Amino acid sequence: MAHLPSRRRLALAVPVVLSLTASLGFLPVSATAAPRAEAGVRATQEAPNLAYVVNTRTDRRTIESVKKAIAAADGTVVATYAKIGVIVVHSANPDFGPQVRKARGVQSAGATRTTPLVAAGTTDEGAADYLTAAEAAKVKAAATPGSEPLEADQWDLRAIGADKAARINPGSSKVTVAVIDTGVDDTHPDLAPNFSKSQSANCVGGVADTSAGAWRPYTADDYHGTHVAGEIAAARNGIGVAGVAPGVKVSGIKVSDPDNGLFYPESVVCAFVFAADHGVEITNNSYYVDPWLYNCVDDPDQKAIVDAVNRAQLYAQKKGTLNLASAGNSNHDLDSDAIVDASSPDDSTPVERTIDPHECFDVPTQLPGVVTVSATGVQNLKSYYSTYGEGVIDVAAPGGDGRYQIPDTPSKNGRILSTMPNNGYAFLQGTSMASPHAAGVAALLKSEHPKASPAQLQRLLKSQATDTACPDSYDQDGNGTQDAVCEGGKRSNGFYGSGIVDALRAVK
Repeated sequence: MAHLPSRRRLALAVPVVLSLTASLGFLPVSATAAPRAEAGVRATQEAPNLAYVVNTRTDRRTIESVKKAIAAADGTVVATYAKIGVIVVHSANPDFGPQVRKARGVQSAGATRTTPLVAAGTTDEGAADYLTAAEAAKVKAAATPGSEPLEADQWDLRAIGADKAARINPGSSKVTVAVIDTGVDDTHPDLAPNFSKSQSANCVGGVADTSAGAWRPYTADDYHGTHVAGEIAAARNGIGVAGVAPGVKVSGIKVSDPDNGLFYPESVVCAFVFAADHGVEITNNSYYVDPWLYNCVDDPDQKAIVDAVNRAQLYAQKKGTLNLASAGNSNHDLDSDAIVDASSPDDSTPVERTIDPHECFDVPTQLPGVVTVSATGVQNLKSYYSTYGEGVIDVAAPGGDGRYQIPDTPSKNGRILSTMPNNGYAFLQGTSMASPHAAGVAALLKSEHPKASPAQLQRLLKSQATDTACPDSYDQDGNGTQDAVCEGGKRSNGFYGSGIVDALRAVK
């Protein structure tokens, strides 16, 4: 479900960057690095502090009382989101959590990380596999009239009818999809025409920075958000690729820590509130909130994380924003009785634990009202890595499957081709790629139904998805054992939810 060095679930595939400077007629430029957050916001880098979220009632008297309790417990307030009763705090007091939880008006409070040290993350991604100029030219040669130069490799657009939908309605420029992620390189020629700077920010640390370029990736390795943005709204401008909704606006809200690439709760809280307050209609969330893959509500710290992020995303919903999120790349059944999580916490030393996914939640994808998206390949089968679960998955969308579902395209690549920083293009796969396809279709629906509420928009997304039944067998490697068990009927099941999204039906 982003950053090459540290996000295991964001993109499972080897990135394949296309060298197209000769064939497409433009030169790469360096993405401007965003300014770092102020020293007070980044206190975890300079002092042995931990970051906390303290959740209270929203009345002014309670919030002021809680702030006094925070100070008494040696905490420093970094940001106050009074409208949702969330206060972001830094404290070096090892007993800050237990102390402040006893304060009157505090409903939950907990640390948002397990160590103040900069931690090196883990990854299952490989090194970049660059295409030669000849290979890129082959893709361009296969382009059909009226298509983008690299669209011959975009099997995913054809799978959901997005290529045909664009001829009917490419989406409205009055609709914005915010990419809450590692940042978006808005200088990319496929993104620049549709990018909304006024709805973009850097929320790292919990405080929104809207200065020029703050939303851009720190380095080219922070490519994930740029790839996601292209899947949603890359312009049909005759340059490279096309997005699912090439006429809508896209913005970037950066939440990945510059030192380890992790998506901490306070940053995500800031992002949801910022999107809601800046008129964003849809957010895409191709990540899980660190440091816990699953947040168990019987743990006070993890309970506070669930509470804080949920308050923020519910606030966004109430303001008219539909939130979509990737289901995850662990091939877990989120409707099972037990899941083994061996990756948490990911900012220190992971400890294997068995959790109940009905009591321990992947945030934000399992929060109420969030559209949970699973991934499919070119054969419209669940991708081998995609997490699933009856009653959990809302819809499915192309996320790619380079292992078992290989398309008949020039590159024969089962992954998803999209934009990269510095005017690049690459193939990635993951539910990180599925969610933006669904977000793009939701943006087309919002363009057709501008007055639709988030709940109404979600119902439209589900009703216009293509019903997809459970496969008779899901033994992809042919070893005689089912790789996952799909439960449910044709109209609703654990692999595909209400079905695979359909861009063409969305605009008809």
